[in-house]
Amino acid sequence: MPVSADEFKQVCAQWASGVAIVTARSGEKVHGMTVSAFSSVSLEPPLVLICAEKTTNTLPLIEESRVFAVNVLAAGQEALSTRFASKKDEWLRFEGLDWETGATGAPVLPGTQACLDCRVVATHEAGDHLIYVGAVEWARVDDEREPLLYFGHRYGSFRAS
Repeated sequence: MPVSADEFKQVCAQWASGVAIVTARSGEKVHGMTVSAFSSVSLEPPLVLICAEKTTNTLPLIEESRVFAVNVLAAGQEALSTRFASKKDEWLRFEGLDWETGATGAPVLPGTQACLDCRVVATHEAGDHLIYVGAVEWARVDDEREPLLYFGHRYGSFRAS
């Protein structure tokens, strides 16, 4: 008997993950979404993957532009994560928010712990999501910041000992 969606979500909530906002831009349109489904894929060449729900408003911009940025959130950026995760006023996520244009044209959010600016090299169907593999064209890391973590439907942070 298959696992129910609720059971699956409950189990997945037990996997501690980092939190990132994937951003995309096509022309004057910008959008972004909070994700925990992000991973490195390859060192040579540098590749990452993101998973995007087929119904998200960010997906059409990734499809049009074939670029995206992964903005890895730092501890203390819970409000930013919530802003980009909430469906309420989804098209206002960037309103009043400072951002820069990355090497590919994708929006890069300042103050994050790290960022990867990527060009799509492959797309794979996976149930109700699309998996995008991106070639990393530019990267930045802030070694002074601690990462924002998500576990059991709660935010937390990592403190090095």
